[in-house]
Amino acid sequence: MHIKLTTVTLGAPDARALAAFYRDLLGGELVWNDPGWVVLQSPNSALGIAFQEEAQHRAPVWPGQAGDQQMQIHLEIRVDDLDAGVAHALACGATLAHFQPQDDVRVCLDPAGHPFCLWTET
Repeated sequence: MHIKLTTVTLGAPDARALAAFYRDLLGGELVWNDPGWVVLQSPNSALGIAFQEEAQHRAPVWPGQAGDQQMQIHLEIRVDDLDAGVAHALACGATLAHFQPQDDVRVCLDPAGHPFCLWTET
């Protein structure tokens, strides 16, 4: 038997808007673009990201706190230069999270509130 993970799906209030954000951030091509369901294929990864529209989407809280919507998934994105990676993410529409747990990682939030980490190899 052969099993292969092909796609990670993020819920969002606007699937197309979030897909456009990640296309700007990561590059790639929208290979599926239906109302409520969009798939982005990155040019440098076999793993795709899908975006599913959720009318009742609640953004997770970072860092997590009791009683708040918890983060259920986050993306780890390697960059060559951490400062340049953060500047690029912010220019694409991300926000820098207030809480930063590590010196060599930057936690950002996408427009739907999902945390993602930018990191460099040391």
